[in-house]
Order: sequence, then C-alpha cells, then structure tokens
Amino acid sequence: MVKLSAELIEQAAQYTNPVRDRELDLRGYKIPVLENLGATLDQFDTIDFSDNDVRKLDGFPLLRRLKTLLMNNNRICRVGENLEQSLPGLTELVLTNNNIQELGDLDPLASVKTLTLLSLLRNPVTNKKHYRLYVINKIPQIRVLDFQKVKLKERQEAEKMFKGKRGAQLAKDIAKRTKTFTPGIAAQAEKKRSGPSQADVEAIKNAIANASSLAEVERLKGMLQAGQIPGRDLRPGGMVEEEEEQEEEEAEPMEGHMGGGVEEDMDEGDQDGDDDDMEETHVNGS
Repeated sequence: MVKLSAELIEQAAQYTNPVRDRELDLRGYKIPVLENLGATLDQFDTIDFSDNDVRKLDGFPLLRRLKTLLMNNNRICRVGENLEQSLPGLTELVLTNNNIQELGDLDPLASVKTLTLLSLLRNPVTNKKHYRLYVINKIPQIRVLDFQKVKLKERQEAEKMFKGKRGAQLAKDIAKRTKTFTPGIAAQAEKKRSGPSQADVEAIKNAIANASSLAEVERLKGMLQAGQIPGRDLRPGGMVEEEEEQEEEEAEPMEGHMGGGVEEDMDEGDQDGDDDDMEETHVNGS
C-alpha cells in the first residue's frame, strides 16, 4: 500500500482527457485512505482513483472544480457524510466494483444535489429489492444510473412507491445500513448476554429439587459444567441416558446368567474328564 502524499500527487500523471477535462491519474497505487488532496490545488475536473484499496469515500477538502470522481475497483463500503460541502460541483460518481452492501449506505449521496450520473454496478447493493427505484427516489435529479438512462416511467413508479406515510415507512424499513465496529460496544453486549436467563435458573432449580439420589445430583452438576440446561434442552439427552442406564442394568443379569452357564459347562466338562481318567486308571490297574 502507498500513502496518498503530496509528493505522490505532484508526481502523478496529469493530462487533458478526451472530453477536454483536466484529469489527475492516481489509479493502481493501492491507496487505502483518501487524504492530502489539498495538494491538488483544486486544478482538476476529474480524479481517477481506480484500482486502489479505498474503503470509505471521504477525506476531501473543498474542491469546487472537481466534477467527476472515478472510484472503480476499490473496497468502498461506506460513503462519508456532507460530501456536498467538500465537492459542491460533483456531477459524476463511478463506484463500479466496490463493496457497498445496503440501500441505507447510499443515503449520504442524497445531499449531493448536483449528482446526475452514478454507477454502482458489481456492488452487492444492486441485488437488493427495489434498489433502482430507491436510488431514483433518494436522488431525484439522477439522469443515468448504472449507465442506463433513468426513464420517466421509473420516476413515476419510484414516486408512487415511496409516497405518503406508507411509502416513507417502506423506505425506512428497507434502508438498513451496514453495521460498523465501535470499540467496546461488542464487549459490553457480550457482557450483558453472559450468564443464564431467569428461565434457565428456574429450570436448574427444578431439576435439582427433583433429583432423587446423589448420583443424579452429580449428573446434573456435570451437565451444568458442560453449559447444558437440565430442565430445558436436555430432556431428550436425559431420556437417552436413562434408557442407556436401563439397558446396562438389563445387560448385567444377562451377562451374569451367561457367565454362570459357561462356568457350569466348564465344570461339567472337567467332571467328565476326571471320570474318564478314573476309568482309564482302573482298566490299567486291573
């Protein structure tokens, strides 16, 4: 990764593009953060940040001249607030092949009243239901969305869908934003969730009260140490254990009976062998 420094901006390619706009080429440097753009001295109509590693679209100083921002093939998942204050003349924003997930993540673009062309192709958000109508409703002055001209019929459908209280509620329901990590919040939530619930405590008390032997109490203790709640989700397991105990109890008498039978057969065999020996000795003696 390369830091976007004033030196890099000064050394980057600068030229007049085919539409006769002054363009700054900063593509392919793997830049992670947009910064130090004051070094451009607001001398460019277009800045090309394609093929970098930018995650958030923000960090702009006041650039009145900038009209086109090319952000293809980055890792953008968030759009900064108050973008219209930094880029008051922005008309074209190309965000093809980034990582914008939710429709609500596009809401900051609604304040950019000069925006007429927007590309979000190959972003996960384009697969959301009502995506195109939502964007047209949020950015009513948009003329080209994903390189397709916005038709009058689409504008009418968007207006009808999001009109009135019901439409406002629909927009609110589908405008979920991607959750961002805030240090300490997850740990606090995890801390709040730790420990058994009131229902689990009651189930444990009932299981202990119904225990009929010390062995049963020890079994409950082992289950609790394993993180299992005896009275709730372990009923099937408890039934299985009882069935296994019953099978073991039934198997023990059978094994004893079979063992006794074998011993009796062996004793009978030994006795027969002794009788044969005695008969043989008698014959030889006579």
